[in-house]
Amino acid sequence: MNAPRTRVQRRPVHGVLLLDKPYGLSSNDALQKAKWLLRAEKAGHTGTLDPLATGVLPLCFGAATKFSQLHLDADKTYEAIAVLGVQTSTGDLEGEVVAEKPVNLTPEQLQQVQLKFTGPIDQIPPMYSALKKDGKALYDYARAGIEVEREARHIVIHKLALEEIETANAQRRLKMTVTCSKGTYIRTLGEDIAVALGTCAHLSALRRIQTGPFGIAECISLEELEALPEAEREMKLLPVDALLDGHTPVTLPADDAGRFLSGVRRRGDWPDNLHVAVYGDSPRALLGSAHVKAGELIPGRLLSPLEIQSILEKTLA
Repeated sequence: MNAPRTRVQRRPVHGVLLLDKPYGLSSNDALQKAKWLLRAEKAGHTGTLDPLATGVLPLCFGAATKFSQLHLDADKTYEAIAVLGVQTSTGDLEGEVVAEKPVNLTPEQLQQVQLKFTGPIDQIPPMYSALKKDGKALYDYARAGIEVEREARHIVIHKLALEEIETANAQRRLKMTVTCSKGTYIRTLGEDIAVALGTCAHLSALRRIQTGPFGIAECISLEELEALPEAEREMKLLPVDALLDGHTPVTLPADDAGRFLSGVRRRGDWPDNLHVAVYGDSPRALLGSAHVKAGELIPGRLLSPLEIQSILEKTLA
């Protein structure tokens, strides 16, 4: 007879964990593993990363989940390896080979294509994606062998570097380093670049190395997190206001801070500003986000008094 499972005692945990997501694990599975290791009550992420992709995955805990949506629109940087001359049904290693073409390219062609795909472009999302059509995910249609019409989406490739690297298994390969706007499918970008080079391709590796202000050098793996003593794991979290990068700080005295936390607008000589991070001054603590219009500080997402107290207790301990 199996012994009963020990119930994990959850606790309030507040902050941002920069995880280096491993290959083959879904973003939600990675989140649940980290949540279990931290014994956190509440957790969420700032957007998913494909199971076959690795790299930067910011995970939000406690009060930080209130600001996770802010990073859905963040620019991202990826490194990818495209295998030239072989196309798969999914655009990556998981799919079946559906086409093979010869590869004939020169450094001059690479430079021309690099310029062509830099800047604003239109991209048709792949069938193997989580986008929905008539309430059903595109990958569900794809698995049933059905291809549906998809509208092109406007994206921006801010930076693109293409470099042919050493062959593997007699296959020519292209390294792509891409900084792009939200909604960009790197698998599709690799396929489209290959077509422009007169061939086809699929991705054999995809790694996110930057999202917004967060880079891969700051990340920790699940194995590294698990190897730490439990008391040290929470020390790896960034503060909640790490998600408010680029917000203008405004500090309120105690009376104004209390009213602001109740959702009451405050007046002051602040210039109009869409992105404000509001703090109390005694003691200094994040209260939430806001925007300023016509001299009014208008509350956005606010921390609860219990969340503020919990954060202060750990900060001052």
